[in-house]
Amino acid sequence: MSDSYSEKDVQREVSELETKSTTAARLFDIRRIIGGLFVVYGVIVTIAGFTASDDDIDKAQGVNINLWTGLGMLLLGLFFLAWLKLRPTVPPGEGPGSDAG
Repeated sequence: MSDSYSEKDVQREVSELETKSTTAARLFDIRRIIGGLFVVYGVIVTIAGFTASDDDIDKAQGVNINLWTGLGMLLLGLFFLAWLKLRPTVPPGEGPGSDAG
């Protein structure tokens, strides 16, 4: 029994691994994680700002700090997600100057 692979089999395996690597790189892009967390926490803090009592606002010297912080977090999270959409990750081997393809 020989474990020799043809050139076609090797190229197919390499192609499959590159596809999986590209998918993993795009899935775990740090901008997606940071943006998603800021959006989720921004929604939670904004809701807390909408439901703040007068005592809570008085503690912050008349500023609804939860509302403003929540809106800021939402904007930052949306910025990260827009950045991800507008400038997606270039997988290794597909960038300028590479000899792939």
